Amino acid sequence: MTAGDAMVFVVDDDYSIRRSLKRLLESAGFNVETFSSADDFLSYRRRDVRSCLVLDVRMPGFGGLALQRRLADAGSEVPVIFITAYAEEEVEARARRAGARAFLTKPLDDEVILRAVREALGMNQEVAR
Repeated sequence: MTAGDAMVFVVDDDYSIRRSLKRLLESAGFNVETFSSADDFLSYRRRDVRSCLVLDVRMPGFGGLALQRRLADAGSEVPVIFITAYAEEEVEARARRAGARAFLTKPLDDEVILRAVREALGMNQEVAR
């Protein structure tokens, strides 16, 4: 599988984070769609492609943990990588218990996020729903 065969969804309410992640991931060859909220992501018609989700923990409306739970309840197996400005052990533990592949603290290191995305996509053997 090449990076171009996969889709990375980025959900973060911070425009500068979305823009910088989009640029970084596209420069590594990934297809990227960005969303400013969990609601926007849920209303997007996703194609049946191998994918992963880079998701902010805290956002207006409902946050990343709630979106992760909603996707799991719907039967989605898309791997989730959490990003946050707040390193809270309890939140990280909840995210990991629910299946998060990684939990990264902002500011993000380019190589760390790229490695996490590659690993998440490698773990996703089935086509994401």
